Amino acid sequence: MNSLGLPTLCCVLVVLGTLHCFSCQQLDPSFYNTTCPNVSSIVTDVLSNVSQSDPRMLASLIRLHFHDCFVQGCDASVLLNDTDTIVSEQTAAPNNNSLRGLDVVNQIKTAVENACPGVVSCADILALAAQTSSQLALGPSWEVLLGRRDSLTANRTLANLNLPGPDFTLDQLISSFANQNLSVTDLVALSGAHTIGKAQCRFFVNRLYNFSSGNPDPILNTTLLESLRAICPNGGVGTNLTNLDVTTPEIFDSEYYSNLQLQNGLLRSDQELFSTTDAETVPIVNSYIDNQTLFFQDFIASMIRMANIGVLTGSEGEIRKQCNFVNTFDIFTIIDRQKMELL
Repeated sequence: MNSLGLPTLCCVLVVLGTLHCFSCQQLDPSFYNTTCPNVSSIVTDVLSNVSQSDPRMLASLIRLHFHDCFVQGCDASVLLNDTDTIVSEQTAAPNNNSLRGLDVVNQIKTAVENACPGVVSCADILALAAQTSSQLALGPSWEVLLGRRDSLTANRTLANLNLPGPDFTLDQLISSFANQNLSVTDLVALSGAHTIGKAQCRFFVNRLYNFSSGNPDPILNTTLLESLRAICPNGGVGTNLTNLDVTTPEIFDSEYYSNLQLQNGLLRSDQELFSTTDAETVPIVNSYIDNQTLFFQDFIASMIRMANIGVLTGSEGEIRKQCNFVNTFDIFTIIDRQKMELL
């Protein structure tokens, strides 16, 4: 064994870890201007091609970014596969058999690595993919802050705890967002991402048949109820799909909020924003119905705020070579690398 004893080794790691927090950098839209200036166009090229054959992928990538940020921050932990030392977040209840876009992120990563090897984090790719997806769906665009690094761990337990569910009450939704230092306005604005995409029957089928004492959810529009029952038979497999937005399902607009006003919210957690008595969310929903520009402005601000949750910067974490696995280093290689970064 190296002459450095185990207790001393642990102390070195603790000291280096402590020093890292002082070198943390702020996120910056120009972070890759010299090291990978074409990264945004690379992401756009891949997603433009993918979305032609699979328009739903745009919504899936926005959701993937959300599901990453709500679990130990925007650090690409959601992308990590199961290994001997990592329990993947992908098998947590809110993600299992519903996360999409992992292969597309890998496709983007390969293209980026070919252009700028070892430079762009998977966490930044998720943030860029979410912004590009909104833009390609004719929604808002914004300047993405960059400079995140990738986590060395995942946390399935935290994924089960932190990710809001489709049956959450408004109080549960507000609490879930508050735990991430996000406001009620952030909750309503970010929920507007459901203006595109689809959901599996299993996430709302209880509203159709047995919401309360064998009856359907009373705040579900009866016309929508009948059409959903045709798609989602009682006792069915639960994987059939239907649009989250019944009006303009592939266009990023404010129709999601108009649907709530008509009791056409697909998920109970969506309809709660408008149908909860005296809720502070109701006037926000109404303001977005009347003013799509305001919705876009608030959505941009909330996406930027969300994308800053718990980020790793400076010499924290790493830049993964493959998004699904951490880089492989022995412990002394890690120490040597950290020493060099501190010089």
